[in-house]
This record gives sequence, structure tokens and C-alpha cells, in this order.
Amino acid sequence: MGVLNDFKSFIMKGNVIDMAVGVVIGLAFSALVSAVVADIVTPLVGVPGHLNFAGWTFMVNGSLFQPGDVLNKLISFLLIAVVIFFGVVLPIARLEERRKARLKAAPPTTRDCPYCLSTIPIKASKCMNCTSEVPPVK
Repeated sequence: MGVLNDFKSFIMKGNVIDMAVGVVIGLAFSALVSAVVADIVTPLVGVPGHLNFAGWTFMVNGSLFQPGDVLNKLISFLLIAVVIFFGVVLPIARLEERRKARLKAAPPTTRDCPYCLSTIPIKASKCMNCTSEVPPVK
């Protein structure tokens, strides 16, 4: 029974559940991005020259080679990477920069007591923990 309890506690840890949710959402997001690339973006590549790489095949000694399929998958991979970068990575990086800029711009509201090192409000004249008088902040 000890092994089952250990397994149960392992499975119920927050990071395992978070990881499982992340994998499921990642798979759903991957399917969505793949559909957008395959159904919208990739057909745009063939519009100018009416290109269809899927039909590009050849035979050597009875073996079928499909370089067109590989090329389609390569183009899809590159387009997915571009969509992910410009649609997800870049906007999130910009949001993170803005968040960090707001955090840096905010003036501090607390300070450490010079006597007991506990955190006190910046305008406090006495420490609420050790009751020492603290010098004002300049």
C-alpha cells in the first residue's frame, strides 16, 4: 500500500497536474496553429505560381520518393514557427517588458527596519515589531 500512497501523492502534486494541463493545452494549440497554417497560410504560398509540391514524386527501382511531401512539411514547419513567433512569442515578450517597466516605475512602499530587519511601511517612524524608532526616509 505504501507504493500506491506514494504514487497518489506524486500525482496529486501541483506541478504534475500543471504539467498535464500544459501538455493538453499545448496539443490543442498545436492543432489550431497547424490548421491555420495548413488551411490558410500554406495555400497562399502556391497562389503566385500555382505550385503543388504534394504531387512531386519519383520512382527508383520500385521505391517511391516524395520530396514534395518533405518540402510541404518543411514549409509548414517554417510557417508554424513564424506564426508562433509573431503571434505568441513576440506579443508575450512585449507584454512582459511593459509589466517589468511598470514594476520598476513604482516607488517602494516598504523598507527594512535597521534594528530588527523586519519589513515596515516606508513612512513609519517606529517599527511595529521591535518598537524601535526608525529614522525617516529621505
